[in-house]
Amino acid sequence: MSVVAVDWSGRKGGERRHLWTAEAHDGQLLRLVAGRTRTEVIDELVARADEDAGVVVGFDFSFSLPEWFLRDRGYVNTRALWDAAATDGESWLRDCEPPFWGRPGRRRPELPAHLRGTEAALAAVGGIRPKSSFQIGGAGSVGTGSVRGFPELARLQDAGFAIWPFDAPAQPPVAVEIWPRALTGPVVKSDATARAAYLDHHLPEIECELRDAAVGSEDAFDAAVSAVVMSHHEANLRTLPTLDDARLEGCVWGPE
Repeated sequence: MSVVAVDWSGRKGGERRHLWTAEAHDGQLLRLVAGRTRTEVIDELVARADEDAGVVVGFDFSFSLPEWFLRDRGYVNTRALWDAAATDGESWLRDCEPPFWGRPGRRRPELPAHLRGTEAALAAVGGIRPKSSFQIGGAGSVGTGSVRGFPELARLQDAGFAIWPFDAPAQPPVAVEIWPRALTGPVVKSDATARAAYLDHHLPEIECELRDAAVGSEDAFDAAVSAVVMSHHEANLRTLPTLDDARLEGCVWGPE
């Protein structure tokens, strides 16, 4: 089974430089590449949907939003949210009306919940916790990538991918949501020296060219380590559990 980890980018410009894809098999990193758009990355995955051994892909953006938001907007399921984002997502990002926030002059509003249950349940890693996908501007914002990722999940679903945990049974080809910090563990990812030391300690067998690429940027590092860790847990990824209580908000996959 091939395992692919995508360090996603929601940038309107410059996504080719920040969007990295890594592939691993049997715990070995085989590929680490950038230079493509979101559409081009999804095109490749769609083309791989019929691989005999199956492919599992991990994306580091939220697959849904808090349940109250879906119910408030009348989205009966997560697919309805993804389809709405395909038509309205750019206006959500442009207008930044509540519950979205983070653009200049758009402060954090009072909301029933900023985080999904799966995000709130994640333990802090090195003192860092997941951020709200309603934040679409400012330091560490993750919402833009999610809003621009929702329609791509619909494309994968239409191509035959199961999107976990919304589709059951979720067997390869399947896409799962990941939080790279839960896979790397504590590390100062913004520091190239720290990235190099981490790789030398945890992935000493990595090829020199791939190591240099992973050291070169935080985005590449996240993709590389996430792919390898996921690959070490192939059995888990082949037998993903059915989570009926997460059919609206989704769930972040982790080795445990």
